[in-house]
Amino acid sequence: MTNKSIKWTIFVITAIGNFIAMLDSTTVNLALYPMSVDLHVSMSQIQWVMIAYMLVLTVFLPFFGKLGDIFPKNKLYSVGFSLFALGAFLNTTAQSFGLLIAYRCLEALGASIMLSNAQAIIASIFKNERRGKALGLNGCIVAIGGMSGPAIGGVLINSYGWHSVFFPCIPVALAGAYYAYRMLPHTIKIERKNFKFDYKGFVYFTISLFALLLAIAEGHSWGWNSLKIIILGIITLIFGVLFYIRDHHINYPLIDFSLFKIRTFTFGNLGVMTSYMAMYTNSILLPFFLQEILKYNALLTGLLILPYSVTLSFIAPVAGRLSGKYGSKYLTLAGPAVYCIALLMFTLYDKNAAMWQIILASGIMGIGNGLFQSPSNNAIMTSVENEQLGLASGILALSRNMGNILGVAVTITLFETFRNILLESGKIYDTAFLFSYRITMCFGIFFGLCCLIFALIAYKDNIKS
Repeated sequence: MTNKSIKWTIFVITAIGNFIAMLDSTTVNLALYPMSVDLHVSMSQIQWVMIAYMLVLTVFLPFFGKLGDIFPKNKLYSVGFSLFALGAFLNTTAQSFGLLIAYRCLEALGASIMLSNAQAIIASIFKNERRGKALGLNGCIVAIGGMSGPAIGGVLINSYGWHSVFFPCIPVALAGAYYAYRMLPHTIKIERKNFKFDYKGFVYFTISLFALLLAIAEGHSWGWNSLKIIILGIITLIFGVLFYIRDHHINYPLIDFSLFKIRTFTFGNLGVMTSYMAMYTNSILLPFFLQEILKYNALLTGLLILPYSVTLSFIAPVAGRLSGKYGSKYLTLAGPAVYCIALLMFTLYDKNAAMWQIILASGIMGIGNGLFQSPSNNAIMTSVENEQLGLASGILALSRNMGNILGVAVTITLFETFRNILLESGKIYDTAFLFSYRITMCFGIFFGLCCLIFALIAYKDNIKS
C-alpha cells in the first residue's frame, strides 16, 4: 500500500469508531420506550440507559486521551472497539434494568477510548489541507451514523424487539478491533518507563466531574434547590479544588493546564461547547413540536428532521478542506451566524407551519453546524504540539459532551419551567407550549451568539493567505 492509502485506511478505521458510537446512541434513543415497557420501569428511570452511558463516556475522556499519548494507538483503539463490542453483545442478553445499565457502562468505556483518541489520530497523520478534509469527512461519517440510526432501529425494533438494536454495532466493532490492531500506529511518543500517572489526581477529577455531570443531567427532575443537587455541588467544588491544587504541584499532571494558555485551544473549546448547547436546544424540542403541536407521526417527524443530517454531511467535508487551505476564521464565524438564523426561523413557526418551512430551517441548521465544527476542530488540534494531541483530543471530546449534557439540561429546565408557569396561569396547552418553545429557542440563539464571540476570539488570526 502507498503512504497515502495507509493514511486513509487509518482514517476509515478511526472514523468507524465515531460512526458506531453515533449509530448506537440514536438507535438506543428510539428503543427507550419499548425498553421501559419490557423491563417494567418508568420513563424517568429508563433515561438512565442514556445518562449512565453519557456520564461514563464523558468522565473518562481526558483519562483515555492522556493514555493515547503514552500507549500504542493500535492496542488502545483495539481495546476500545473490543469493549464496545462486548458491551453491545451483553446488552442483547440483558433481562433486567440493572444489568442493562451495567452493560451500557462497559460499552461507554469502549466508546470513550475511541472518541477521546479519534481527533488525535486524524490530526497526527494528516497535515494542513488534508487534515481539514479528513476532519470534515469524519464529521460527515458521524452525521451518517445519526441519519441511519433511527431508520435501522425502527426496523429492528418492529421485527425483533429492542434487544436487536445493539446487534449492528457488534460485527462492525469486532472488525474495527482487528484492523485497528493491524493498521493503526504502533509507536509511542513517550517512553513508558519514564511515565508516571497521577492516580490520586484522576480520582479527584473523576469524582468532581461525575458529580457535576450528574447534577446537570438530573437537576431538572430533582429540582435545582434540592438537597441532592446541593450535595453534588459541594462534592464538585471540593474535589475540583483538590484536583486543581494537585495538578499544579506535581510534574506529571493528568491535565496540562498550560494548554489553556493557548488562546485558540481555550476559546475554541468554549466555542465547541456552546455550539452544541445551541444545537441541542432545537434537537431536543423539535420532535415534540412536530408531534404534539403539528400532530405528525413518528415516521414523518424523523423525515422532517433528516435534512439537518443531510446538509451537515455534505457541508462538513467541504468546510474542513477549506479550513485546511484558507484557515478557520471566516468559516467558524459563518457557522454560528447561519444556525442562529435557523433558530430564529423556528421561533416564528406556529400551528400553521408548513412542511417546507421545517425542512428549510432544519437544512439551514445543518449547514451552519457543518461550517463550524470541522474548521473549529482543525484549528484546535493544530494549535497544540504533536506530543499533546491525545490529551487535546480528549479535552475536545469532553467539550462536545459537556455541551450535549448542558444543552439537554438547560433546554428541558427552561421549557418545562415556562410551560408550567403558563399552564398554572390558565393558558391552554398549545399556547403554553408554543410560547415556551419560542423563548427556549431564544436561549439557543444566545448560546449561538456566545459561540460566535468565542470563535472570533479563538480564530481571529487563523487565516492563510
